[in-house]
Amino acid sequence: MSKSKWIFTDDKGSFKWDNPSAINELYFPLCNEKGLMSAVTPVLHGDIKKSQDHFLTLPVSVEDLHNSKAARNFWFYKEGYGPVSATGNSAKAHLDRFSDVNQARTIEAGLLWHKATFKDSDAALTMSLLSFIPTEDDLELMVVTVTNDSPSEVTLTPTSAIPIFGRSAENIRDHRHVTSLVNRPLLVKEGITMQPVIKFDETGHKYNHTKYFVFGADETGQPPLGTIGAMDNFVGEKGDLEWPEAIVKNLSPSLFADRKLDGKECIGGLRFEPFSLNPNQSKSFIIMIGISDDTSNLSLIYDKYNKIDKINEALTANKAFWIDQAEKVSIRSGLSGFESWFKWVEVQPAFRKIFGCSFLPHHDYGKGGRGWRDLWQDLLSLILLRPDEAKNLLMNNFGGIRLDGSNATIIGTEPGEFIADRNSISRVWMDHGSWPYLTTRLYIDQSGDLDILLETQTYFRDKQLRRAKVKDENWSPDKSYTEESYEGTVLEHILVQHLASFFNVGEHNRILLEGADWNDTLDMARDRGESVAFTALYGSNLLGIAELLKAMKEKGTSEISLFEDLILLLDASNPEANYDDYRYKQKRLQAYFDKVQPSFKDKKVTINIDRLIKDLETKGHWIIEEIRQKEFVEVNESIGFFNGYYNNDGQPVDGIFGQDVHMYLTGQVFTAMYGLATDEQVEASYKACQTYLKDKTTGGYKLNTPLGPNQLNFGRGFSFAYGDKENGATFSHMVVMYMNALYRRNFVKEGYEVFRSLYDLAMDTDKSKIYPGIPEYFNLEGKGLYHYLTGSASWLFLTVLTEMYGIQGRLGDLTIKPRLVKDQFEDGQTSVSTTFAGRSFIIRYQLGNPDAQPSLVPKSIQVDGQKMDDGLVGGCVVLDREFVLELAKDQIHEVVVIL
Repeated sequence: MSKSKWIFTDDKGSFKWDNPSAINELYFPLCNEKGLMSAVTPVLHGDIKKSQDHFLTLPVSVEDLHNSKAARNFWFYKEGYGPVSATGNSAKAHLDRFSDVNQARTIEAGLLWHKATFKDSDAALTMSLLSFIPTEDDLELMVVTVTNDSPSEVTLTPTSAIPIFGRSAENIRDHRHVTSLVNRPLLVKEGITMQPVIKFDETGHKYNHTKYFVFGADETGQPPLGTIGAMDNFVGEKGDLEWPEAIVKNLSPSLFADRKLDGKECIGGLRFEPFSLNPNQSKSFIIMIGISDDTSNLSLIYDKYNKIDKINEALTANKAFWIDQAEKVSIRSGLSGFESWFKWVEVQPAFRKIFGCSFLPHHDYGKGGRGWRDLWQDLLSLILLRPDEAKNLLMNNFGGIRLDGSNATIIGTEPGEFIADRNSISRVWMDHGSWPYLTTRLYIDQSGDLDILLETQTYFRDKQLRRAKVKDENWSPDKSYTEESYEGTVLEHILVQHLASFFNVGEHNRILLEGADWNDTLDMARDRGESVAFTALYGSNLLGIAELLKAMKEKGTSEISLFEDLILLLDASNPEANYDDYRYKQKRLQAYFDKVQPSFKDKKVTINIDRLIKDLETKGHWIIEEIRQKEFVEVNESIGFFNGYYNNDGQPVDGIFGQDVHMYLTGQVFTAMYGLATDEQVEASYKACQTYLKDKTTGGYKLNTPLGPNQLNFGRGFSFAYGDKENGATFSHMVVMYMNALYRRNFVKEGYEVFRSLYDLAMDTDKSKIYPGIPEYFNLEGKGLYHYLTGSASWLFLTVLTEMYGIQGRLGDLTIKPRLVKDQFEDGQTSVSTTFAGRSFIIRYQLGNPDAQPSLVPKSIQVDGQKMDDGLVGGCVVLDREFVLELAKDQIHEVVVIL
């Protein structure tokens, strides 16, 4: 039974929460695909920005949500009473908030709009604030509606209060006052614009062409009477933003008409005409808060949104856009609340595409853009929904791979734009080479497009050589290097990453950890650290690449073209090859580096495809047997787990150390996911996870057991308080991957139990204190943190659709092999609506025996009413691509599967 205090109000993901808890840290994302980004809290705190250098309002981190007073606000001066804040951000309202006697707050929200309603019983006013970002323009719209709750007429004077920061986030501490001196505010009939003269940058100042603006109108389109634009005039000498003098004394903007504006901190203090309301009567005001580089179009923007009917039209379009994003896949389940909750999971990858990992209150690191790993994993959901759109992104991203097998870590907004690292630190994450193959494999399975492997792309070049061990001081971007013009196939790029990694090992013959793997905080073992977990993944990938080559061979490919020096790493048939000797591998890799960096000869050779297949399989099987036999820790006859790492002292991280058991979830995930672990090992490690990692209070699976304080021989994460973030929290991303691994291995009951551990945490709002969706992690109090921008969402979407509901591609064919439990059925049925090969499907699963658990092997199938039991192949439904493509594009096809 759901413990959520918010309740869904429709089947489109809309919800309502009366008097939400944790309003100081509860935030909601608003954005559009043009790139405007906002966060809004129940009291209208948060910020609005376009990029790191273009914050309209004051940039905020999560602590600023309750420490800073610079929130969006709207005031009513009630005649005979005094000032009333529509958001509750006033000195008086803050005192009342602790008692809840004179106020009540309700949040209503949906895809992608937010409405906060504040009822001030003492002032006898109810005020609502609707916020959303329209799909077409760079502005946030706020509609303020006030209702008279008293038995008699009231007279109100309305004033907006939108602080305007208008510069780079760097200027919070760096020249905050000096950068305000370049401000040039202008009061206009619509409100205020503010255009700094220059972009302040001591490496080279530039003229600024960006305007920040706050415009307003009443519901009929009437502009404000005037504007108080200078912050000091608005708050006064003794006031502040929660008790500003201009509001408390109800001062007219005309009093400040002769005051200096240039060089001031600014505010959108728009004063509207006083008005009267009869009992139960309401009136609305529109506030437009935006950023524009086109100074000629602001009047057009104003005219587009200055009346309520125009706002309603924009809101309808905004809702339709985001609902469409969330209904590419739709699930009907017997699990309470899941259908609407899953819509939020489905749109989270779109949020990360827009926000990157830098622009919500918890995500206060970096300066925009997405990291390499983020980009490839976010593509997982796009491939499932729109594979045709994904192909161009895949091809572009392969251009970020270096010839040494490493890659750029930041992907820019323009095609072909790559950055070595956001902080200019020479480092390599050892897991990065694994993701391009996994994402491309999903694309090929969904589309059947094996030919993408033979399409070509350039390589990335910068100062970093030999996996960031050496810098080429002679390199500069304006020089021409061969690899910038040489084009190798996608297959070649994948091989470069995997072959270089295979040989890049430490003293235990596991792939070196380098700067870190998936867990970025394992960053202090660059000399002797090794990642067993991701060595397992690379081994599985090598076998997967061989499978693709076999499929290419079946279609007539007999030879593969590669650049000549790569053959050095295809050595399985060489009598001198000795994979048991880590020194042999290290020497082989250095010989390869000598050939390709800093200079590179682009001579191509062809290799027989059978030789390539055998080489990859030899390497992959070596890894599997090596880890399976040597890295499994037996606790007792029924419990055991895989060691996941070696630290910078060359010691195993996981294992039995005296009376203590040290264990990492990551080591259990990638050993199980693609078949390295035996079934017995998967079962034993699941029991170990329940014994050592399942938290007794929250029910969540922790990322690791305590490893001791400040493990600087392994990573900074162990300086974090245990139970937070990458040190002992329920880290959703890895827990979802573990769920995926269990489903892949047909441990359905166990996989569903892991899923419910996350779902129940997310729905328990007394503890999680979040809106619908999946956060990056839950701490040991059950609180969800770092919401919305997490790769957990893509992996959860992938796992629910392809593993739990079993709808996936296999080299272009549609296969259906659900792994469901009875809880997910309602009246003996559950269903999923989705697309495949451009065709729309609703796939219904029905229980053959309503009293039994669903079978894992489909018993019967119908397509559009026609029985097709010849489609039952190898324990699952297989609809070949030719059959699917013959189905009509303009109708929804019904597939009924009896379990």
